[in-house]
Amino acid sequence: MAAPVNIIVGSHVWLEDPVLAWIDGEVIRINGQEVHVHTTNGKTVVANISKVFPKDTEAPPGGVDDMTKLSYLHEPGVLQNLAARYDLNEIYTYTGNILIAINPFQRLPHLYDTHMMEQYKGAAFGELSPHVFAVADVAYRAMINEGKSNSILVSGESGAGKTETTKMLMRYLAYLGGRSGVEGRTVEQQVLESNPVLEAFGNAKTVRNNNSSRFGKFVEIQFDKNGRISGAAIRTYLLERSRVCQISDPERNYHCFYLLCSAPPEDREKYKLGNPKSFHYLNQSTCYKLDGVDDAEEYLATRRAMDIVGISEEEQDAIFMVVAAILHLGNIEFAKGEEIDSSVIKDEKSRFHLNMTAELLKCDAKNLEDALIQRVMVTPEEVITRTLDPGAALGSRDALAKTIYSRLFDWIVEKINISIGQDPNSKSLIGVLDIYGFESFKHNSFEQFCINFTNEKLQQHFNQHVFKMEQEEYTKEQINWSYIEFVDNQDVLDLIEKKPGGIIALLDEACMFPKSTHETFAQKMYQTFAKNKRFVKPKLSRTSFTIVHYAGEVTYLADMFLDKNKDYVSSKFSSIGSRFKLQLQSLMETLNSTEPHYIRCVKPNNALKPAIFENLNIIHQLRCGGVLEAIRISCAGYPTRRTFYEFLLRFGVLAPEVLDGNHDDKVACQMILDKMGLKGYQIGKTKVFLRAGQMAELDARRAEVLGNAAKIIQRQTRTYIARKEFISLRKAAIQLQSCWRGILACKLYEQLRQQAAAVKIQKNFRRYIDRKSYLAVRLSAITLQSGLRAMTARDEFRYRKQSKAAVIIQAHMRCHRAYSYYKSLQKAAIVSQCGWRQRVARRELRMLKMAARETGALKEAKDKLEKRVEELTWRLQFEKRLRTDLEETKAQEIAKLQDALHAMQIQVEEANSQVIKEREAARKAIEEAPPVIKETPVVIQDTAKVDSLTAEVESLKALLLSERQAAEEAKKAHTDAEVRNAEQAKKLEDAERKVDQLQDSMQRLEEKLSNTESENQVLRQQALTMSPTGKALSARPKTMIIQRTPENGSVLNGETKDMTLAISNPREPESEEKPQKSLNEKQQDNQDMLIKCISQDLGFSGGKPIAACLIYKCLLHWRSFEVERTSVFDRIIQAIASAIEVPDNNDVLAYWLCNTSTLLLLLQHTLKASGAASLTPQRRRSTSASLFGRMSQGLRASPQSAGLSFLNGRVLGRVDDLRQVEAKYPALLFKQQLTAFLEKIYGMIRDNLKKEISPLLGLCIQAPRTSRASLVKGRSQGNAVAQQALIAHWQSIVKSLNSYLKIMKANYAPPFLVRKVFTQIFSFINVQLFNSLLLRRECCSFSNGEYVKSGLAELEQWCCHATEEFAGSAWDELKHIRQAVGFLVIHQKPKKTLNEITNELCPVLSIQQLYRISTMYWDDKYGTHSVSSEVISNMRVMMTEDSNNAVSSSFLLDDDSSIPFSVDDISKSMQQIDISDVEPPSLIRENSGFVFLNQRSE
Repeated sequence: MAAPVNIIVGSHVWLEDPVLAWIDGEVIRINGQEVHVHTTNGKTVVANISKVFPKDTEAPPGGVDDMTKLSYLHEPGVLQNLAARYDLNEIYTYTGNILIAINPFQRLPHLYDTHMMEQYKGAAFGELSPHVFAVADVAYRAMINEGKSNSILVSGESGAGKTETTKMLMRYLAYLGGRSGVEGRTVEQQVLESNPVLEAFGNAKTVRNNNSSRFGKFVEIQFDKNGRISGAAIRTYLLERSRVCQISDPERNYHCFYLLCSAPPEDREKYKLGNPKSFHYLNQSTCYKLDGVDDAEEYLATRRAMDIVGISEEEQDAIFMVVAAILHLGNIEFAKGEEIDSSVIKDEKSRFHLNMTAELLKCDAKNLEDALIQRVMVTPEEVITRTLDPGAALGSRDALAKTIYSRLFDWIVEKINISIGQDPNSKSLIGVLDIYGFESFKHNSFEQFCINFTNEKLQQHFNQHVFKMEQEEYTKEQINWSYIEFVDNQDVLDLIEKKPGGIIALLDEACMFPKSTHETFAQKMYQTFAKNKRFVKPKLSRTSFTIVHYAGEVTYLADMFLDKNKDYVSSKFSSIGSRFKLQLQSLMETLNSTEPHYIRCVKPNNALKPAIFENLNIIHQLRCGGVLEAIRISCAGYPTRRTFYEFLLRFGVLAPEVLDGNHDDKVACQMILDKMGLKGYQIGKTKVFLRAGQMAELDARRAEVLGNAAKIIQRQTRTYIARKEFISLRKAAIQLQSCWRGILACKLYEQLRQQAAAVKIQKNFRRYIDRKSYLAVRLSAITLQSGLRAMTARDEFRYRKQSKAAVIIQAHMRCHRAYSYYKSLQKAAIVSQCGWRQRVARRELRMLKMAARETGALKEAKDKLEKRVEELTWRLQFEKRLRTDLEETKAQEIAKLQDALHAMQIQVEEANSQVIKEREAARKAIEEAPPVIKETPVVIQDTAKVDSLTAEVESLKALLLSERQAAEEAKKAHTDAEVRNAEQAKKLEDAERKVDQLQDSMQRLEEKLSNTESENQVLRQQALTMSPTGKALSARPKTMIIQRTPENGSVLNGETKDMTLAISNPREPESEEKPQKSLNEKQQDNQDMLIKCISQDLGFSGGKPIAACLIYKCLLHWRSFEVERTSVFDRIIQAIASAIEVPDNNDVLAYWLCNTSTLLLLLQHTLKASGAASLTPQRRRSTSASLFGRMSQGLRASPQSAGLSFLNGRVLGRVDDLRQVEAKYPALLFKQQLTAFLEKIYGMIRDNLKKEISPLLGLCIQAPRTSRASLVKGRSQGNAVAQQALIAHWQSIVKSLNSYLKIMKANYAPPFLVRKVFTQIFSFINVQLFNSLLLRRECCSFSNGEYVKSGLAELEQWCCHATEEFAGSAWDELKHIRQAVGFLVIHQKPKKTLNEITNELCPVLSIQQLYRISTMYWDDKYGTHSVSSEVISNMRVMMTEDSNNAVSSSFLLDDDSSIPFSVDDISKSMQQIDISDVEPPSLIRENSGFVFLNQRSE
């Protein structure tokens, strides 16, 4: 990482932290080379400026998917980017074409399902989000296209997810290659099933890991020439042989030794094994057990795994016999012999172990003993055998143990390969390498030396690949890169493996000299590599040495190097190091022969728990995995590279005049860089390449420009604030002045008011004095006048009093005289009144008597009426139960009621007339009676009687009035009852009609069911007839005779007889053959004419397809549906098939879509499988009992009329009026073939439209980048052009939709099918746009959401113009992309709660989809943020719950390519078709064989 430049006060930087590895902060002060930084945790840290690195404050909050896109490619930037993505569950990140995979320690099923595999299949690398599938797909495509084998190198420490990554790689390759393994197991399963066996014999506990692989595994997936998987093999490299004999505390030996020591007692007894502490090869360490691991259970699990991979019981016993023999071999000890430099078996215990070893290995014990204590040396002259001292004998023993174990491991691997199944003829393969990673412990020995040597070799291969990729990038961009140096580690490899003079060579040399020790070996190295910069001698040690590896310095202890390197098995000296070097060379040759791809697996924490990101741990793994080394290689060239658009977007502010001009992007970038005075940069075809430090310099200049702009904004803001304050002060002063002037005005007003009050008081006082003197004078004058007037009045009073007394006397006299005359007149009047009242009383008495008689009659009439109403109510209820007699009963009751009412009216009229007569008689009697004059008391008595009679009459009148009201109420109730009766009758009629409809529907369903069952039966019989034992029943091509037996013999009245049988005489079967033959010849000619006619485009008549109607009429007239042998159906099907052979001609497809659907509709209403009547006898009898059932049964039971209708050429026109025909097998088969052709034509039209709009959809989702680039430049004209170009893509889609709609309208395609086509097309658009949005981060932006929204508006407008008849619910199919786009363009996302998002904004989207959009969203227009971190965490919790509770839930949508309708749907949706008025075409109009067509048209 280059030293930072342009670090100024206010810069945001990264600096090292002992806890967090790197921490960010802001520079607050710079003193020379010292930088004072205020960190985000609140501390102030002082650091050297060379240890400080700039931070990109404008980096996306969710990180970038390819770290070569980072503005600052350094260690803290890489760590921060990985942490940001890991926090969002984005576990995959690219560094160029290297994939970094961080173990999430939780299930993420949506990342690995079939939907995801389909998306990455064939996608360009980097086009979609980073994924392990992308690496596998690139390897597979490269193998197929270039014919070269590829390899994928998966590295990382244990727990980083190497095995899971390897499993996903193999699963994807199996998905592409598609070969299933033995017994239904895939290659992936077979390889994974071998893992437990390989782990038992090749894994061991190390300091850092309890299950560390101590060998390299290279899984070969073999492919044939067609790219299909043909086999697989496992190659193992570099097994750590020295571990068999020497282990360090607290490590363990290979697992298999401990598993065997924990085997069941019978197995241990068989192998004479005991506690692991009793064996030398195991007790060198104090660790015998692993936490959480039961070795006894693991032993049984290993045996089961051996069974699975095909290792037999005998072979398993042999394997564990060899393992037990190695343990016993390690316990053999030696003592000095009698001769010099000789040795013997030490004691009886050692002898026992020797004998057990020989027994287990099935060899001679004496020969084994000689092999251990003697060494055979072969010279050209002779074979020399010399004895070994005890030390050399121990070395020989250990060498034998290592060799045996190594051979055993190789044999197990070979056995596994046989089980999997290799392809020796395979020319290409994809290999997946899983090998141990770089190791650096507190104490490092020979094992770590070999492992790190391997990783140095792999790192060199990795560096060469990275540099090669850099070169390809530079070459593709056509920039000069010849002066860039390659960062290589060849010097370290020379230090280790160079011959002569390398460490391995010195070690072998030391092993060949018996007197050599580890101290002499170390001194030899100190002398040889004293000046080597990669070799360091520790100060406080005499046997240790340090090598500067690519991942850092590692100090090795040379104490055990010689012992672990020796390998005296054969007569020739061989060392572990040399053999290791040869195997490593073989591995490198394999890798060099393939095209490599790299996956670096990272373990985020040692707790193995999700959502924990330990910075120090990950930095260490990135260093050991070589990722930081790859970054160093990039920094040696051009670490920062930006597309022209991104460069202008970020640094356009440095030269606004460049953006204002109409310059090309490349020229604009060149002008900005020249203006900034940068040197050493390169401009490629599409990108700007910057050297290390230049990005920081440009950012510093940009910060300066933005700072100046901020100052201008601040200055303007302060001016505004000061002016605002001044205006407020001036306003306050003016207000204060106005208040003070108001106070002065108030005081002046008060003075003026007091003066006015004084004047008023004076005026009123003067007026009071003057008025008082005036009133005194006036009072005197009045007193004088009143005295004179009183005297005059008294005189007048006395005169008037005398006059009044005279008048009163006169009045009383006149009154007396008048009163006397009045009394005499009054007496005479009373006498006259008494006589008259007597007559009137008699008359009233008679009237009262007559009224009493009339009231009784009314009561009787009322009772009768009530009784009638009750009877009417009872009859109404009774009528409800007797629906069939309703009308008759109703008429009788109404007549009776009318008669009763009429009779009552007559009685009332008679009663009235009698009353009138009695009144007249009473009046005459009163007039004729003599006058009666009685005394006054009698008159008084008669008056009382008259009053009582009058009261009685009044009461009778009231009673009569109440009776009349009751009668009216009864009439009203009667009327209401009649109304309700009518309503009930109407409801009864509706219910009867519905019952009839239900019975009709039930009958149709029963017939349809019976037809289907009969068709199935016919097809089964056809299958039996087509069996190899069947014989052809006709020599005519494409014609077959099916001998059909109807079920239960239910053939209706001869309807299913052949046409020739209906014409010929049934009693002469011998004469049937000849007429049949002549008729067939004639029909053959007619069929030829029909096929020739329908092969042409006959067009339409009144919106009805002529061809379909013509075919239907001919088939119906020829009675082809009812014969068991005909070729016309096959010929019609062939004509249709030949017509649609050109799949791109949509006019022809739409024409035949209309014809096939219409013909299928006619057949659906006409054909009925024979034997259907007997399938549901009970239901048919019940439905036939109804009126409609009897009518339909009557129609079906009249063969004479039916036969006449056909023979005379008269057929009903509407579909509902068509007579059903008992169809034979050819007709049913024709109907099924026609259905298949309809579905095929529908699918071809739909797929043609999909094919036409697919490239346009890709342009629609990618188009915003061009428009944004124009916006950055500030060119309004360019922006308008870009917007127009973007809308043009959508308008092209609309144009395609309009074109297809126009074609289908012109060909009268059923609206139902048109709706289905566009509904599926809009669903396809929804799937493509939505999946692109979720897989491409550049599409998941604010501006892109606006553009897609404007495009969707075009589709909505099209739906409105197309009307619901043809568009249907197509617009609703876009609900996913509409809601996703609505979420992208909505403002203030951080304020939205999860409930608002899931229930209001995006109710259709799943949590996985919302989480994906929320984490990938970036605002390229306003710089706003996505939803809050709380919402993100809640989403993550819900996703975790879903993944634990449910099966895989993919966030991608799946396109539905099924046929979304059935024949019944078509028959229900299409309108009635009147085929009677369809004119026949001119080609057959004059033909005598088609005369029936002209008759029907007439």
